[in-house]
Amino acid sequence: MVLAAATNGIRLELGWVDYLMIIVYFAVVIGIGFTARKQVRTSMDFFLSGRSMPAWITGLAFVSANLGATEILGMAANGAQIGMATLHYYLIGAVPAMVFLGLVMMPFYYGSKVRSVPEFMLRRFGKAPHLVNAIAFAVSNVLIAGINLYAMAIVIEAMLGWPEWLAILVSAAFVLAYITLGGLSSAIYNEVMQFFVIIAGLVPLTIVGLHRVGGWGGLTEAIKQTQGVQHLQTWAGTGIGDVTNPIGANWLAIVLGLGFVLSFGYWTTNFTEVQRAFSAKNMSAARRTPLIAAIPKLFIPFIVVVPGLIAAAVVGNQFASGELTYNDAIPKLIQMYLPTGVLGIAVTGLLASFMAGMAANVSSFNTVFTYDIWQRYIKPNMPDLHYLKTGRWVTVVGVLVGIGTAFLAAQAGNIMTYMQTLFSFFNAPLFGVFILGLLWKRMTTQGALWGYVLGIVTPTITWIAYLVNPSLFSTATAETMYGAIISFVTVLVVGVLVSLATKPKDVSELGGLVYGVGRIDMSAGAVATDTAWYRSPALLGTVALVLCVALYLPFL
Repeated sequence: MVLAAATNGIRLELGWVDYLMIIVYFAVVIGIGFTARKQVRTSMDFFLSGRSMPAWITGLAFVSANLGATEILGMAANGAQIGMATLHYYLIGAVPAMVFLGLVMMPFYYGSKVRSVPEFMLRRFGKAPHLVNAIAFAVSNVLIAGINLYAMAIVIEAMLGWPEWLAILVSAAFVLAYITLGGLSSAIYNEVMQFFVIIAGLVPLTIVGLHRVGGWGGLTEAIKQTQGVQHLQTWAGTGIGDVTNPIGANWLAIVLGLGFVLSFGYWTTNFTEVQRAFSAKNMSAARRTPLIAAIPKLFIPFIVVVPGLIAAAVVGNQFASGELTYNDAIPKLIQMYLPTGVLGIAVTGLLASFMAGMAANVSSFNTVFTYDIWQRYIKPNMPDLHYLKTGRWVTVVGVLVGIGTAFLAAQAGNIMTYMQTLFSFFNAPLFGVFILGLLWKRMTTQGALWGYVLGIVTPTITWIAYLVNPSLFSTATAETMYGAIISFVTVLVVGVLVSLATKPKDVSELGGLVYGVGRIDMSAGAVATDTAWYRSPALLGTVALVLCVALYLPFL
């Protein structure tokens, strides 16, 4: 049966037990939406859960919001295509930035009581950069929502044989239902449940897959024979002037492009993630949110990247021939290895991951559009109920636009590369503006605006140049890293030059918005248990960084 499955396309044969699991899961998801709706009385309840969530809830929601299509299908695709080099996205490409968010940036965000990342831009720089940021975030978010929606459609198409367009519409309907009902609380509670469902679905797949290829030893031997030993290494072939690694970038580009600009841009300024920390009940919980999330993040590769390696060893010929795309790695293994019952758990886990990812995009989109565009520039000074109703309607609009962008995502051979391209356009320049504005009080509104705008333009030009002449970069992944570096440098140069030629804000307006100016209350809303040693943000951050280094060592 496995051999037959390995030589055919993807079609999952689910039994009634599998369908029952999926139906129960969706019923619970909608039930959580109805339950959360009862707690929604104000716009703050809908968009930020009334800032009432404990750290362990927001921490799990933080990592679960990231476990969307890019994490499951995209990282497994990278595992199959470039091997253990994918670890960079989890280690240097995630954990240091998550620690930086918790220890350094969250005090600024939470202490200023802003409701979104673009609103922090407004406080620090004024209306023009704020409006550009809000629009750019809205555009990028619906594009990314389309990726998760497309990935969910892939699984439904494989399960039921439905055409892609119908699978996309059905997937969108479920996400729309529970976000419209309960807002961010519904999303967060579902994300916590989805985290455990995802783990329960992918752990059996990894264990069975390893067993079928003869354990870790059998897998490494198979990879060496079919892909080469470098597929099992992270830093090999990254020397400057001697690049032979599958990413196609040297160590400096990986460290600066992925490890610094793309990573810090995503984890510290992407409101889709940071919104979970904004919903925490106090400053301590908000700071601990990304630090708690960093621990499970470190171990996700064992249930995502390893299955990608297994797929490369077993069906690598189908990737090479074009019969399968790398995005098909996880669904193909599910088809080949899992029996009825376990199959239902795995499929439910996949569906849960895509719903978590899209829900995160939609809930942050409706917050930014309602607060930062609608309330700020279109309908200010309206009753709170107006913004609550607007948020629900904007959720509908966001999902509908996401349906359109899902068809764009369908054109991408590797959705992780597509995602990184979007990050180089939008997150990289935003991080440049934020880090310069946080550290340099002389940064002006005009410097932020033009640095940000040109920081979006330059990686876009770089990407277009690569499409016209692919020889410019070794791989599309390498292009995103160099594009991010170009964007960041553009922001720094333009931001400094324009700021030096224009008038800065008075220092009295920058309290709590710039490092060293004013005072941030680090104990805001503190409770007695926040002082326990094991809840220390510094300790949690140190543990995460030590584990990050330790997990690299076996795969150097």
